[in-house]
Amino acid sequence: MAYTALEKMRVNNQVNYGKDVGPAQPTLFSGGLKRVDLKSAALRFLHERCEELKFDTAIEKRESESGELQGSSIKLNQIPYNMQMDINRLCLEKSLERFIDSGVAEDAYDVYYCYLEIFFGHYGKSKKMVELLSEFEYNGSSLLMKHRDHYSHSVYVFALGLAIYETNSTYRRKFKEFYGINLDGGNRQERKAANLFLEFWGLTALFHDIGYPFELPFEQVISYFEVANKERGKGSLYIAYHDLDVLTKLGNAAKKQFKELYQKDFESITEILAYDIAEKLGQQYEFTEDKMLDILNRKPTAPNDFGYYMDHAFFSACRLYREMEDSIGATGIGRMHVDALSAIMLHNSLFKFSISFYKDKKKHKSPLHVEDHPLGFMLMLCDELQCWDRTAYGRNSRIELHPMAVDFDFSGNAIHACYYYDKMEQEKIDEFRKVYMAWEAGDEKGDAPRLKAYSDMAEKEQRFTSDIEKIVDTTDIPLHIVPDTKCNDHKNKHIFLSSSNFLHLYDFAVALHGRNQRQDTPTKELERQFEALSLEYQLSTLNRAKNFSRYLDSINCFYTDKPVDYEMVTEFTPEQGAVFAPMEHERWIREHQMMGWVYGMDYETVSLPGYIDPSSPEGTALRRTLREQMRCHKLVMDGIVTTEDIRDHYLALSEEDQDKDWKPLNSMLKLLKKFDGLRIYQLEKE
Repeated sequence: MAYTALEKMRVNNQVNYGKDVGPAQPTLFSGGLKRVDLKSAALRFLHERCEELKFDTAIEKRESESGELQGSSIKLNQIPYNMQMDINRLCLEKSLERFIDSGVAEDAYDVYYCYLEIFFGHYGKSKKMVELLSEFEYNGSSLLMKHRDHYSHSVYVFALGLAIYETNSTYRRKFKEFYGINLDGGNRQERKAANLFLEFWGLTALFHDIGYPFELPFEQVISYFEVANKERGKGSLYIAYHDLDVLTKLGNAAKKQFKELYQKDFESITEILAYDIAEKLGQQYEFTEDKMLDILNRKPTAPNDFGYYMDHAFFSACRLYREMEDSIGATGIGRMHVDALSAIMLHNSLFKFSISFYKDKKKHKSPLHVEDHPLGFMLMLCDELQCWDRTAYGRNSRIELHPMAVDFDFSGNAIHACYYYDKMEQEKIDEFRKVYMAWEAGDEKGDAPRLKAYSDMAEKEQRFTSDIEKIVDTTDIPLHIVPDTKCNDHKNKHIFLSSSNFLHLYDFAVALHGRNQRQDTPTKELERQFEALSLEYQLSTLNRAKNFSRYLDSINCFYTDKPVDYEMVTEFTPEQGAVFAPMEHERWIREHQMMGWVYGMDYETVSLPGYIDPSSPEGTALRRTLREQMRCHKLVMDGIVTTEDIRDHYLALSEEDQDKDWKPLNSMLKLLKKFDGLRIYQLEKE
């Protein structure tokens, strides 16, 4: 069974109540068992390989001995701890599935949220690390010459790595060898390796670009000259960063921890990363620890030494380290955390231009091998492959031709990819082909004509593939890349008129959950109550908030922080509620179906212990606990249901239950105004 703790609870319920009342075993999405496309492979990795993720046998033993459960659902101590861990993994699996299907930043947000809750223990502590990247890209990137999104990009990179690990036996073997995991240890060792990969690949992939808010102002300043068609270089105005101790300096506890790990004294995270990179790559690429430390120290302070570019990777690694020290504590940091940080430090320009010199025919040494740095290898490979479905913000980026979609085939330990460009750009593609064929025939002199990024895949030289092969050794993971065109389906993006960068989505969810509290309830108390929910229920509240723009669209409304000449909405009417309430009901139904809930009322009908009065508050609370343990609900619908089916189901509900689907969203009116300065407006009525 993929979700072993859920199965154990099902068996226990069967023993206790004499029939199979659940919970049901969650299903892998259709086709996922055998196919080797991106979605199938990535989700199969989470579903099949990551059994017992974050299980704690000591807690399980205490639960058995005391009879007191340690896991949370809608309330504390309702389910076994390991069952909660299973449901957390299921949340991550289904969040990644939604993101791969949509590609939108709002769904990427859920993946980040799940990862931080599972491995950091608390999203609220680290939310700014993720949300500020979105804020900067949304508001500042249009001032740049070249820039494309890094928020959704990082989640795609994460999914790619999971898919490659799942399908490439050579990479799995070398990963296990590198980290000393027994190759012949059976399923338990396989699970250990997969769970380690998930944790530390997730750390590497999801946060490798969080340092972009430091690079963006640099690019904004230097782009001032590029707008006037001047090349960056000597004479350019640029910014540099100094007094970096706030990011890099180690606290006393950290110094002690790293001394135990490496038997060496360190004062900063840059010293540790210089040591780690030199230890892994120094001999092969002919550099010392001191040389690497000098390079790292000059990266933020002397960008003129590096082609007048600021390396966001430096800030990503340092910023992530600071978050780790604050969130999990210095004593929780180990060598694999450092490996993730050094992979991030390497991924942008450090390895390419300061170590391997991949674009210099005379100085180029060799691409990176898996066995030298498995996480660094995977990050650089996936970072290069992920060039589709990226929002172009920069001025030049917006006029270039980038792939909008891709089909992957990971069979045979190889990577086959067809990148699709928008068929609406066929005229531009045809013109490029005409010019390129003339150049190839010798009719035109000079460098080959380019249409970035299409030409890198379509030209004879296959620059896209050859560049990757110069960066990472693809002997064990050969690449086969082809370009093609198809019509773009914009409807899949479910974009609405309402405009926000969801920076305060967590705040919305906290307030929405605590809407019935006194208005003067401290924010810290509201957050404490929200965090007492399991990850599943936190995500449900977040998704209710995220769907707000869709509900507004259905009643001809929108929200914005811009002054507009439309009628402001201060409260939803019952008539408006009747429009979007069935939509909220459908979201709730499909969310529960996806999470493995089934229809049932056994939690209301099974016999309670004789000493408990079923009509008492204690009896009511126990019924609710049984519902969470059985994972069945009287309002869930089984099987394949249409939107029309769900609407009929909604109309059959009591007025009280119908009100639950729309009245809480009136709270969002006040929340948006409070947190984002947003206002809701009614479009002109026809």
